[in-house]
Amino acid sequence: MSMARLSSRGLAAGAGAFTIWGLLPLFLFPLRSVPSLQIIAHRIAWSCVFILAWMLWRGQLASLKPIFRQRALLGRLLLTALLISTNWLVYVWGVMNGHVLDTSFGYYINPLINVVLGIFVLHERLNRVQWVAVGIAALAVLFLTLEAGHLPWIALVLACSFSLYGLVRKMISVEALPGLATETILLMPLASAFLLWCEFHGTGAFGHAGPWITTLLVGSGIITAVPLFLFAMAARLLPYSTVGVLQYIGPSLQLLCGIVVFHEPFAGVRAIGFMLIWAALAIYALDGLRTARSAARAAQAA
Repeated sequence: MSMARLSSRGLAAGAGAFTIWGLLPLFLFPLRSVPSLQIIAHRIAWSCVFILAWMLWRGQLASLKPIFRQRALLGRLLLTALLISTNWLVYVWGVMNGHVLDTSFGYYINPLINVVLGIFVLHERLNRVQWVAVGIAALAVLFLTLEAGHLPWIALVLACSFSLYGLVRKMISVEALPGLATETILLMPLASAFLLWCEFHGTGAFGHAGPWITTLLVGSGIITAVPLFLFAMAARLLPYSTVGVLQYIGPSLQLLCGIVVFHEPFAGVRAIGFMLIWAALAIYALDGLRTARSAARAAQAA
């Protein structure tokens, strides 16, 4: 298989993953009558079923055995499971309560939160240009704080939870699909217990709110697992810098959904905040491109 073909598959997979994530508000909006916590519980339960069925079909279930024999690894995967479920819950709540632009902002600042974690957790050093980008991003958060009268907590929780999730997953040696399966298995008892509790108290939406809602709740598992699988494929087939560029498809589509479909206000201080974050991302991306080219020239010279 040629590198060109691999690159095409990787680009298609990455673009597909971030497009699905970017259009997710359109999927969630018909579920607005269902409490956010119930949606997350269904998302965990059905994604677990879908992932395990997929692994069974591919003959990969045996890859889970070594994971469940390592308590330390299970503990770290439980942490990542709690982080990603927190991310899902805040995202769903934000979409359901008219904060699609705030969720978009969260995923725009996510790469710069990664930079901050690199400084304080991995003890990485930034150059002057990178510090400028981080400073502009902080200014953007300040502008949005002034506009809202409080910290943009939805954006910050989304960015921090997803960045911490990526950091912990980066530090543990487990493949993407078995790791995701283990995370959903660990959360499955809690999700199932909550759904049974809702059913017992007559508040469950599954099977009671119409066939369309029931279908969407089942589909939430597929809409969760498929982009994560495509993202893992893209990460294997593409340079990480390319994946980093593709990831802006997601928040850009979320931004368009918020403005065009949900008619959220986008002007004044809020627009300034977004323009500042775009400037910070442009500075950081251009510096990363310059560094990558310098490294490539140095490698060729060597």
